[in-house]
Amino acid sequence: MFQTLYSYFWWERLWLPANLTWADLEDRDGRVYAKASDLYITLPLAFLFLVVRHLFETYVATPLAGLLNVKEKIRLKATPNAVLEKFYAATTKHPKQADVEMLSKRSGCTVRQVERWFRRRRNQDRPSLLKKFREASWRFTFYLIAFIAGMAVIVDKPWFYDLREVWKGYPIQSMLPSQYWYYIIELSFYWSLLFSIASDVKRKDFKEQIIHHVATIILISFSWFANYIRAGTLIMALHDSADYLLESAKMFNYAGWRNTCNNIFIVFAAVFIITRLVILPFWIMHCTVVYPLELYPAFFGYYFFNFMMVVLQSLHVFWAYLIIRMAQKFITGKVVEDERSDREETDDTEEEEEAPSAKNGPLSNGHPILNNNHRKTD
Repeated sequence: MFQTLYSYFWWERLWLPANLTWADLEDRDGRVYAKASDLYITLPLAFLFLVVRHLFETYVATPLAGLLNVKEKIRLKATPNAVLEKFYAATTKHPKQADVEMLSKRSGCTVRQVERWFRRRRNQDRPSLLKKFREASWRFTFYLIAFIAGMAVIVDKPWFYDLREVWKGYPIQSMLPSQYWYYIIELSFYWSLLFSIASDVKRKDFKEQIIHHVATIILISFSWFANYIRAGTLIMALHDSADYLLESAKMFNYAGWRNTCNNIFIVFAAVFIITRLVILPFWIMHCTVVYPLELYPAFFGYYFFNFMMVVLQSLHVFWAYLIIRMAQKFITGKVVEDERSDREETDDTEEEEEAPSAKNGPLSNGHPILNNNHRKTD
């Protein structure tokens, strides 16, 4: 049965145009072609990436955070309470007013104390500023290096300037060593992102992130199997061009360099929109949808590859919507916050109880000091 499934999976008509077989892509006369077995190494390399990431975050990102004066907020811990903890873990972290009143009776606490307990308990589960900074530093470093390496791989190739060259001679296109390592490193990194996503900082687009990582892994792998390597290198370099800007903006945000963060974000937004909403759909996807049909009839692999491209493009539209919302807030002078983030909650009610005489906040020259709890979070 396994052999039958294996034969169906690798049926040439699924992966290659008509009249071509896997035998046409066997190494000969000094020409080397991509092989599925080449990608086995990406799984152990993904775990190696996780080890390197841990070392980087410990010995590079953490000292860097200290140099940039990345400070943690003092979080008040929720007082241990079995009744509230059970409801928090088993039912919901955001109880409705009726639930609060019910829990107040069960726990012997006042309604205000229950509300305060849930605020503090939720804050305890939120990732620390240092954790966010370390993650952003790691991704910034990889994306920047990957973008530079990707441009070095493709900038001297004729298909970088003429997209019709992407399909010249397809699929009999030999693989270059630089393309091999670019693919292996990129795929290994995205495997590592997928493996660590459960422990990384969770944002509101958590599901979209999973879809993105899975779609990216499938696209990279499929383009390797079907020898779409020229198109694949262009797509990977295009995606890396904006990602390092976003991660650097996050780093400066966590460090409190608000103006630098906002300026980099505006540059990121422009690069993201140009690359993901203009170049990708109107140049790259046009290249993968239209040009191949000039050479051979459409086959399953053609439809599958472009379907996955549409999935990625849909995610880009979703993220572009969030980015534009943030850019509008910046332009109108409002506080810019990551739309995907889970905001830290303040203990305003507690401050009123513990310091009623200062419920309007401390004064500076007769004016209230701005509440720093409303700084941008990611």
